[in-house]
Amino acid sequence: MDRETDSNAAAPASAKGRRIGNELRAYWEALLAGRPMPARADIDPRGIDRALEFAFILERVAPGMGRFRLAGQHICDLMGMEVRGMPLTSLFAPEGRKQIADLTEAVFARPAIAEAQLVSEAGIGKPGLAGHLVMLPLTDDFGAVTRVLGCFVAEPLRNTGEAEDIHDAGRAPRRFTVTGARIKPLEMPPLRDPQPAGRNPRASQSFEQPSPMPATSGFAEGQTPYTPRPKARAEHLAEMTPDERRAMFRVVRQEG
Repeated sequence: MDRETDSNAAAPASAKGRRIGNELRAYWEALLAGRPMPARADIDPRGIDRALEFAFILERVAPGMGRFRLAGQHICDLMGMEVRGMPLTSLFAPEGRKQIADLTEAVFARPAIAEAQLVSEAGIGKPGLAGHLVMLPLTDDFGAVTRVLGCFVAEPLRNTGEAEDIHDAGRAPRRFTVTGARIKPLEMPPLRDPQPAGRNPRASQSFEQPSPMPATSGFAEGQTPYTPRPKARAEHLAEMTPDERRAMFRVVRQEG
């Protein structure tokens, strides 16, 4: 069941953001193939062509912190710079960073799907903006949840949803606060019992060495016994201590 956090029914919403978020989530769900979430390697930019300008990939670098691995042009325009390598929290005002960090950590740790409604206050040369954030978990090459596919869309509050006005974000950089958020934990498969049914639990506590497996035919190759090469006399002398070398010599006295 979805869990609402800090929701505000009166908060402005981004119509464009909802549409882009729904398209991105539909693409993410189409890649599941029976899994709780897709892998990062499954993501093909051609599949999110209409959302590409607003899309991003996050990498988890610390609890509650994800940095941009990739980011669309719209996100860079909001900051007035290339955001690759920067944390997601750099798009938020200081008072809102703890909340977005908790939301990011929920996506990685539970894992979960997260959505948030955002707002950026108006200022000199800066119209008020309504934003929409979606974060969808992804696994890395080792199966760990360390990546996020998401979108970040902001549009002027006077906008009615038409795409032609969405780039009028005013003077950069823009900072946002969270006005409403929703977290939906994913249904993860239950952990398998490491102790098979009917097995003697004391058997697994035995420290006896397993008996060697007999050689088999096919691709198994017979082992050739190792015979060390005999050492030369010079090698023997090199390995001896001075006392050992002196002991090898014998004093011969010649009788007159």
